[in-house]
Amino acid sequence: MGEHEVTDLGTAAPSQAAPADASGTRDRASIRRTNLGAVLGLLRDGGPRSRARIAADTGLPKPTVTSLVAELVGLGLVSEGPARREGAVGRPGTLVRLDGGGLCGLGVEISTSYVHVLALALDGSQVYAHRVPLAVKAEGPDAVLDLTARHIADCLAALERAGRRPVGLTLAVPGVVDSASATVSFAPGIGWRDVAVADALRSRLRRAGVPTLPPIALENDAKLAALAEYAQVRGSGVRDMLSLTGERGIGAGIVNDGRLLRGADGFAGEVGHMPLDPARNPCVCGRHGCWETMVGLDAILRLAARGSDPLHDPDIALEQRLADLRRRAEAGDPSTVAALDRVAHDLGLGLALLADVLNPRLVVLGGYFTYIGDLLLDRVRDMLRTRVMAPLAGSCEVRLSALGFAAAAHGGAHLALDAVYLRPVP
Repeated sequence: MGEHEVTDLGTAAPSQAAPADASGTRDRASIRRTNLGAVLGLLRDGGPRSRARIAADTGLPKPTVTSLVAELVGLGLVSEGPARREGAVGRPGTLVRLDGGGLCGLGVEISTSYVHVLALALDGSQVYAHRVPLAVKAEGPDAVLDLTARHIADCLAALERAGRRPVGLTLAVPGVVDSASATVSFAPGIGWRDVAVADALRSRLRRAGVPTLPPIALENDAKLAALAEYAQVRGSGVRDMLSLTGERGIGAGIVNDGRLLRGADGFAGEVGHMPLDPARNPCVCGRHGCWETMVGLDAILRLAARGSDPLHDPDIALEQRLADLRRRAEAGDPSTVAALDRVAHDLGLGLALLADVLNPRLVVLGGYFTYIGDLLLDRVRDMLRTRVMAPLAGSCEVRLSALGFAAAAHGGAHLALDAVYLRPVP
């Protein structure tokens, strides 16, 4: 059942049924909790199925599965009902499916240019979303956290009115974070250093009169985006994946054998600061020629248009500016076409290096790449074919994200919901 693993940031939820050990000393409650989580994870990753199919997939005896499903129904986490069929004859079978009973997870992203608050139900469906444009670096941490707390409070109030209960909140930021203390260590893209964001949000939410706060965690935006992207393909056989964010900065989330790679100190994936060409542009980190100065959002806008061009106007929605950039490219505008060609070359150059080191089966391009990436893909794939050492470019597929700029917030909500899979029984 390995293809149904729950993948998180270091503490994966149970993915396999847990038999008692040979000595019989394993705690029975722990075994049952593991098996409950395994059934939930199977339904999340593989969709509704019969109890007989659950037994076959988990290797558990059918009576045990019947008991586990009954307990999950009692907890309000799953429901049983007839299979949805069209044009079939005969009595429909009974399927077990995720329910959630109003549980949800919150993901909050503080990006360079917006704050995004999102909530997902246990089955992954979106139940709340609000994004507000904001010049985060110019505003500074206090003002940004004030606004973020207000939007979180609005979200919590809306969820309460809808009868939903958040089990956790994960905050995403573009930089190096200390997850244990929920502190932003260094985020040059937004100008933050040593900001204890979880404590700051808790105090603001309490002052705002929010009666009950869910647990608040912090993680890097690219890692959370990778978690969300992997959730899209989990169960498809993909076990090794690279997710690349495309915003002002460039970051990566690396999935290795179904687990998110964090590194010794949690800093794995800071690929935006690979110095690919030290003779090129200065970077916010203080060095020159970092990859994100070559392929980040600012790079393509700078290459495509002069500073007075509407493409650089922050008062125009980013999606609208990207649509304008796309129209220019499709119309054959020389500056735009040249900019796309340069970025595609540099993007392929960096991805080829990463493919040689990591050998991913899948590369997902997110953020702004979602909107114009199809104009880059042919050149990027050519670069991988000619530069990657492994045969057939390591069989590496490159595709565009379906989540766009919402990936990090989605990943935060998924991570918050992992608490339910890790411990289904209160």
